[in-house]
Amino acid sequence: MNAPRVALVHERFTEIAGSEHVVEQLAVQWPEAKVHVPIARPSGTPSTLRTRTDTTWLDRLYHLSGERSYAPLLPFMSRSFRSMDLGCADIVLVSHHAFASQAVFATAAPTIAYVHSPARWAWEASLREGESGGRVGGAVLEQLAASARRAELAAAPRLYRVVANSTTVADRIRRWWRRDAVVVHPPVDTEAFTPDPRVPRENFFLVAGRLVPYKRPDLAILAANAAGVRLVVVGDGRSLDHCRRIAGETVTFLGRVPHTQLVDMYRRCRALVMPGLEDFGIVPVEAMACGTPVIALGAGGVLDTVVPGVTGVHVSGSADTELVDNFAAALKEFDRRDYDPVAIRERAESFSRKVFRDRMQRLVDDVPT
Repeated sequence: MNAPRVALVHERFTEIAGSEHVVEQLAVQWPEAKVHVPIARPSGTPSTLRTRTDTTWLDRLYHLSGERSYAPLLPFMSRSFRSMDLGCADIVLVSHHAFASQAVFATAAPTIAYVHSPARWAWEASLREGESGGRVGGAVLEQLAASARRAELAAAPRLYRVVANSTTVADRIRRWWRRDAVVVHPPVDTEAFTPDPRVPRENFFLVAGRLVPYKRPDLAILAANAAGVRLVVVGDGRSLDHCRRIAGETVTFLGRVPHTQLVDMYRRCRALVMPGLEDFGIVPVEAMACGTPVIALGAGGVLDTVVPGVTGVHVSGSADTELVDNFAAALKEFDRRDYDPVAIRERAESFSRKVFRDRMQRLVDDVPT
């Protein structure tokens, strides 16, 4: 019996982040599959996929605009996915953020949607506050959000199977799409992030990743100030200036660093601090793959990855002042001797690339063709 022909669909290739690594691993598992996207640019496409990517008519508009922003193209995204030529695919795998599930209307083949999240900006009005650019912009954004919600709800019942990247996202899918979802965690490169017992631990905590408001690096900095502990901040983003202004003498900023230096920082820090709410959160698993415990907000994807007392600490709280106090207490009380780096590494290995590929293969194998 011949293996089913698989087509891959992704939201867009405009920057390389966690979802692009998901598609990259799907492409490893199905090396003959084309990757279909509405728009793409070389710097936003994983190098291994640049010769395997098919774009749509929308890509011409994107390049004519100078690739400055994809935002003006969002009203056309649904139509772009619905008009995709997916060839003779027996199964379609969709990597969904907001509009990609519309590809289900472009094929008669069973479609599996790997959902990084339903479009939170469309479903949660609070995420649209301050993003509209005035009354007219606000009205346009509200119309786009309503359109995205309608599109997701239209596609949801047609999907053969829905896959969520975490329990938190599965709950969101159940609440908003009225569909059950199986959880398959995203792939983490546990081969690139490894422990090294020869590297001594040093007396500092670490924050790593993009410095943007929703990741709440400010809470970690204020907690380090209050606890009087050393904190090293790796990464940059639009919150950098604010973070510098509120930082005390024990906080150091390194900016964006090369991969080898990031691995070294994971290996040398006492613990990683993650104060933001993430749908999954790859950074804490990278740290764990280096044998490093994690002090994290006890919500979202961390509930799937960080095991209290084994691989780290869950910090509770709601108001910012309470969170700062609780993170400060966790930093003061933290004792690395309470954690076994071997056990931490073993936990991280359950989120490896191979585990991800094997689980997705089983889902495809279960589809009748």
